[in-house]
Amino acid sequence: MRHHNTNRKFGRETDQRTALLRSLACNLINYEKMITTEAKAKEIRPFVEKLVTKAKEDNVATRRLVSQYLVSPKQTAKIFKEIAPKYKDRKGGYLRIVKLGQRGGDGSKMAIVEFV
Repeated sequence: MRHHNTNRKFGRETDQRTALLRSLACNLINYEKMITTEAKAKEIRPFVEKLVTKAKEDNVATRRLVSQYLVSPKQTAKIFKEIAPKYKDRKGGYLRIVKLGQRGGDGSKMAIVEFV
């Protein structure tokens, strides 16, 4: 039974799903805006917001924690130097999800994920 399991599986196994979330997070940090499916956008939001909250405090321990979740050191440096300082006074809600229409090929719901 799936009682209290609210995360989406995306038809993937655990390691593939974590790799998907990590790559989506890295792309979002690189470009600060991306278009993806609505389900992936809703799943990536808490993942990235927790990273930004940790990155607001810049020390060795938090850099190591954040770098565990990101693919390359370039994204780690960017989240600490550019993204987190913008949200020092903000308590949460760093991302915005704007719903778009349906994709032409398969009709899946699309959304834009961007930093506020």
